[in-house]
Amino acid sequence: MATARGLRHLLTSSRWRRRGGEAPQSRALAAVVPGVSQVDNNKDFLGKKPHRQHPGILRLPCVEVPEALAAAAQLLLLEYSMPNVEKKVQALTNYLWSRRLPVEPEELQRRAVHLEEKFLENPDLLQVEEKLREAVLRALRKTTYHWQELSYNESLSLVYMAARLDGGFAAVSRAFHEIRARVPEFQPQTLMDFGSGTGSVTWAAHSAWGQSLREYMCVDSSAAMLVLAEKLLKGGSESGEPYVPGVFFRQFLPVSPKVQFDVVVSAFSLSELPSKADRTELVHTLWRKTSHFLILVENGTKAGHCLLMDARDLVLKGKEKSPLDPRPGFVFAPCPHELPCPQLTASKPLACSFSQAYHCIPFSWNKKNQKEEKFSMVILARGSPEEADRWPRITQPVLKRPRHVHCHLCCPDGHMQHAVITARQHGRDLYRCARVSSWGDRLPVITPSESELPPSLAEDPPGK
Repeated sequence: MATARGLRHLLTSSRWRRRGGEAPQSRALAAVVPGVSQVDNNKDFLGKKPHRQHPGILRLPCVEVPEALAAAAQLLLLEYSMPNVEKKVQALTNYLWSRRLPVEPEELQRRAVHLEEKFLENPDLLQVEEKLREAVLRALRKTTYHWQELSYNESLSLVYMAARLDGGFAAVSRAFHEIRARVPEFQPQTLMDFGSGTGSVTWAAHSAWGQSLREYMCVDSSAAMLVLAEKLLKGGSESGEPYVPGVFFRQFLPVSPKVQFDVVVSAFSLSELPSKADRTELVHTLWRKTSHFLILVENGTKAGHCLLMDARDLVLKGKEKSPLDPRPGFVFAPCPHELPCPQLTASKPLACSFSQAYHCIPFSWNKKNQKEEKFSMVILARGSPEEADRWPRITQPVLKRPRHVHCHLCCPDGHMQHAVITARQHGRDLYRCARVSSWGDRLPVITPSESELPPSLAEDPPGK
């Protein structure tokens, strides 16, 4: 149940008028002053749109990869005639989802010292230095996650395509939709995809902004992956006409610091780097090459979410300023703030993840026509936070009950809130908006600070 404070935060200006209080001056939906907020539940905030199309709706219908891409993927897999492909696809899918980050050298050293101290406390063990070292190494091997770098040859690249092409396309399509829905006037001309793999980002970007994008730079260290991505663009052959024009392939990032792209994407690639130092260097490089939006996507696991939050903090707190583009960065999505993630600071940390439905490529082993891709994302933008709407984000499935709705919200003040919304307490408009909202949407509510509440409402109700 929502706390008394949580309920107070969702009181509407119309309810204040019924009690005889004076509602604070309304702000425009897009204008939020950090640290000062208020409920924006006026009857005219919808304009002439129905509640199911309120400004916070970001739902993307079930995604389907372009027919040309699906046909090319099926053709390539058929030509290769890979034995036991279904088992290999399932094994790689499970491995990628359960994969953890490599242990840092500092952490490994700390564990070794702890084990050595533990062994020295046992008087029954021979304290010979060589045997002690061997015992520590054996214990480390048993308790340490053995991270291995994946080397994508032609065979493994095809398995990855069969396992992840449609799901990866769905995740980045949802990220692009966030930008298109909130900034419809943004028309990028250049895009860079780091860790481009099979090229799903290129296809998704072309579906989103095909009329404006003129240059796609795909960067991947695997030559086999680049060859496969190019074949997919050409309908499964090496000599066909590319379906998406203006695509270039490279194994290394552009060296010149002057080269920037309107949109920079790294999807499921940070987790492929062997150390935190490598990830730090890459995030700084990608941000320097970003002129508008940097989109980072990972698996919707705790490990994936932590990676994105580390990258987010590197950009927000980074002391390194590019002399060519000194504009600061802010979080465009999904966080409505630049504060520490409340999901990670909770007593039981949770991954901030989202779900996107997609139609599977009709491979022979796909028994279901539709699946859900669970992923985490962060979109960083250049400019000032005041340029973005700071509405609470719905972080879990909405629970609809008779005459009330449960919403779990990540709020602009950096806290999680479980709000129970009713038409009687919070107004018909907000109630109906909440009822048609879903996981990942934003609720057009700005929580008020207690200093803005009338005295009769700033106090806890009796019995609470």
